[in-house]
Amino acid sequence: MIEEKLKTIIRDIHDFPKPGIVFKDITPLLQHPEIVAEAVEAFADGLKDVEFDVIAGIESRGFLFGFLLAQKLNKPFIPIRKQGKLPFHCISESYKLEYGQATIEMHEDAFLPGTKVLVHDDLLATGGTVVAASKLIEKLGGEIAAYCFVISLDFLNSAGRLSRFSENVISLVRYQEE
Repeated sequence: MIEEKLKTIIRDIHDFPKPGIVFKDITPLLQHPEIVAEAVEAFADGLKDVEFDVIAGIESRGFLFGFLLAQKLNKPFIPIRKQGKLPFHCISESYKLEYGQATIEMHEDAFLPGTKVLVHDDLLATGGTVVAASKLIEKLGGEIAAYCFVISLDFLNSAGRLSRFSENVISLVRYQEE
């Protein structure tokens, strides 16, 4: 099963980016192309009954699997980036982090109103970034069709924050406790 394989590869980095945080590092996974391919296939399988038009990936690790999934499913890919990183006219959304504040942006012409969007990121923790991304998508008239995450920290109960946008949440690895 993909979850067990991923759990053996994902490493914990204690006290990163600040004391008390256990960072789930997916970079070792990138050294295993066969498991990356299995993960992309697992996402595709989980989405077979979900109708969507585009995939939006959240900077930066959301680009990794989000773009691969977009290629596999022949869907357009939309980058959602940190403020000041996109070259065209953008819309932005600010939000609070566990350790500060951030702003993300998306091109104002990323998609047309009524577009159904799949949002992808590597990790669902508190949900602040993905909620901000969802608000950006709504600002352009998009509809959240589903969310995909490599990892979900279920003990933080963040899926509830997403339910106002979409009930479709796919996570390949779930951690029930810290």
